[in-house]
Amino acid sequence: MKLNQLKVPDGAHKKSKRIGRGDGSGHGGTATKGTKGQLARKGGKGPGFEGGQMPLQRRVPKRGFTNPKRKEWTTINLETITSFGFAPGSKITPAILLQAGLIKKIKNGIKILGDGEINIPLIVKVDAVSIGAKKKIEAAGGKVEPSE
Repeated sequence: MKLNQLKVPDGAHKKSKRIGRGDGSGHGGTATKGTKGQLARKGGKGPGFEGGQMPLQRRVPKRGFTNPKRKEWTTINLETITSFGFAPGSKITPAILLQAGLIKKIKNGIKILGDGEINIPLIVKVDAVSIGAKKKIEAAGGKVEPSE
């Protein structure tokens, strides 16, 4: 037997009910919905209906606010940058941090936080720097510049 000789057995495909196509079809008139009532109407009960019980969506209290314009930063600490061992005077940019594997992905930008110490002068070009981190970078002889 070959694939082109296969045949679907008789009765494997049942024709679907053609509802509401006239009385001659056997499913006309009320279109198999019975007579009158909520379920016979267009729309029926709708999603989330719980038989008259207060639906879950209305039982659970609304809480808080989600800001659609919120920026999510990729954060990195000074100790992580220092432990990698950049050469003194080298530029730190989001692309370099990503390439070095110090961050996994750049979300809305990179922010450097001030946890840890830094003792080599670096030129930092990222989207945001915390006040403590900026002081430590400048105390070590480095500079903080806006990203390109």
